[in-house]
Amino acid sequence: MEKDLKFTASHEWVRDNGDGTVTVGISDHAQGLLGDVVFVDLPDVDDEVTAGEGFSLVESVKAASDIYSPVTGVIVEINEELEDSPEQVNEEPYESGWIARIKLSDSSELESLIPSDTYLESLDEE
Repeated sequence: MEKDLKFTASHEWVRDNGDGTVTVGISDHAQGLLGDVVFVDLPDVDDEVTAGEGFSLVESVKAASDIYSPVTGVIVEINEELEDSPEQVNEEPYESGWIARIKLSDSSELESLIPSDTYLESLDEE
């Protein structure tokens, strides 16, 4: 896992793209809990999202789970590949399994996210 990723307590990850946008997906831990992903309900480009509120849904053979936006902003890109290949969320959650790119409204929100090493330590405690 990349050290520059940040996480939420609800297991979403965030990659700062360095251009005022972030890429968002669900963690390897989350996809493991869900099991085989069979459908991803993607948001629409230009949708406004608010930190902590649901913006997507992932359905697996076990359950359906809301995906919460880790930041406030506007969806600028979605991973359309997931429409035909939702299993990418399982296979490469930090690469081809990303869900959306969001233009940040307030970059300081990134400071409240969990660093990757702290996130991994918290999983060991579960």
